Amino acid sequence: MCSLYFSESSWIWHLAFGNIMLCVLLKLTTQTQVPNSNFHPPVEVPGESKANLMSMSFPGLQLHIEDQHVVMDNGILQVNISNPEGMVTGIEYNGIDNLLEILNEESNRGYWDLVWNVAGSTGTKGIFDRMEGTSFKVIVENEEQVELSFTRLWDPSMEGKLVPLNIDKRYIMLRGSSGFYSYAIYEHLEEWPAFNIDNTRIAFKLREDMFHYMAIADNRQRFMPLPEDRLPDRGQALAYPEAVLLVNPVEPDFKGEVDDKYQYACENKDNRVHGWISNNPSVGFWQITASDEFRSGGPLKQCLTSHVGPTTLAIFHSVHYSGEDLILKFGPNEPWKKVFGPVFIYLNSLTDGDDPLLLWEDAKQQMIYEVQTWPYSFPASEDFQSADQRGSVCGRLLIQDRYISEENVPGNCAYVGLALPGNVGSWQRECKGYQFWTRADEDGYFSINNIRTGDYNLYAWVPGVIGDYQYDAVITIDSGCEIDVGDVVYEPPRDGPTLWEIGIPDRSAAEFYVPDPDPKFINKLYVNHPDRFRQYGLWERYSQLYPDGDLVYTIGTCHYGKDWFFAQVTRLPFFFYPNIMRLI
Repeated sequence: MCSLYFSESSWIWHLAFGNIMLCVLLKLTTQTQVPNSNFHPPVEVPGESKANLMSMSFPGLQLHIEDQHVVMDNGILQVNISNPEGMVTGIEYNGIDNLLEILNEESNRGYWDLVWNVAGSTGTKGIFDRMEGTSFKVIVENEEQVELSFTRLWDPSMEGKLVPLNIDKRYIMLRGSSGFYSYAIYEHLEEWPAFNIDNTRIAFKLREDMFHYMAIADNRQRFMPLPEDRLPDRGQALAYPEAVLLVNPVEPDFKGEVDDKYQYACENKDNRVHGWISNNPSVGFWQITASDEFRSGGPLKQCLTSHVGPTTLAIFHSVHYSGEDLILKFGPNEPWKKVFGPVFIYLNSLTDGDDPLLLWEDAKQQMIYEVQTWPYSFPASEDFQSADQRGSVCGRLLIQDRYISEENVPGNCAYVGLALPGNVGSWQRECKGYQFWTRADEDGYFSINNIRTGDYNLYAWVPGVIGDYQYDAVITIDSGCEIDVGDVVYEPPRDGPTLWEIGIPDRSAAEFYVPDPDPKFINKLYVNHPDRFRQYGLWERYSQLYPDGDLVYTIGTCHYGKDWFFAQVTRLPFFFYPNIMRLI
């Protein structure tokens, strides 16, 4: 079964390292049974009934407003936010006074940030901005919900000093919910100056003395080193600052491993839930993203998740793995507004003696619930569209390739999506608007629901088929519309019958040869792992495997699974010439 979400026997893809946009395919089985524990909420019932049950079972919300802080309290957790800056300074839960790192400054615990630059700048290293609010307002306050707004408005006197955006950061707490939501609205007015955005996200820095176990997927979880292990007296810097060889870690078991936050990156479409577990006491801290619609670059764009800190991120826009192609560039006289989020910060706990890994299983269940209830009905901003304000598109994708079949064949498990109008394949670089993706069934039928109003192109590609499809006409989504495009036919580019091929055209490098890493630079998580391409330094392995000349691949004799290196990489500098894989 092919599915956009985590499901039983779902197909999960991952991009390779560096700027090489290659993929590895793996199969992930996700358990769906709710563990028997004291999780919040502990019951699994349909969305509206579940919300009603929680409202009856838990006390009403309370909001405490102080001079420098605002506290949201629903009886399960308390969230302390700086006033008017809008930084999350404390999260009290399960008898623990603060889950965030208390040794950090209050502005360095839970915060939104972005990296920006003036128009015409080059590179991807811009100006870092923690987006401190200057005004606070209560949007909703009752026993069922609290929604808070922390804003910063721009005016021409700030030109060159602050990013030319109106920023509205929102925090929401619901009755009976074991967590809180956050989203933000960015707005650039037409008369404001041109500028660029490189990255934007929300980050949480957790307590180092508590959270030592990190989970991203069923087969990507482990105990993690400490941040001190990366310092010069304990770690050795490698080819780029994020990668450090642990030579004298606090915990000897980590000695000889490489720590690198990019090894824990994940594709947008699979990046639904990740976070940390504390063993004593047994508490989980999870970042859940129910939708990809506000993320840049489409479903295959890869972003950071959680990493040593302990740090948990929700990335909304990033130039990682893409460089300048994905910089958000706004010209003069270009109005823009976008809603990022909401994302959900979910907390859970266990009684003493239970397996802490049950916290991960429960977090996956909560993720499924969040996905099923998207788009949320509770955000108060009129810029976040509810389900009844959105539309849908359905149809069937067929492939016309007369060298394969005289009849059109279904686009089996095709990726089909809507993004801003552009050229064929432009969704991969699209950053300013929203994207909505799904997977077709085995007969090529697809349905995309909960689409925000606006103009879109319909894009698609089919695993095993070369090229990209784009529907000829612009599709306009109005509130409540149900558009059926019928049968759409994609004709892949061809000059004649296939003479030979290397690999499978599925945007994945799973079928090619991925070498083992140099034993001096390993991450134990990825030893004999489907994601072994994430190991550090594999680009150097090419020159080591072919010291006297480049790879030669003979058609009809060689097999790409063992004879074709999975990435196009340069040779080591002392060879003085680039890698040229040759075909015979």
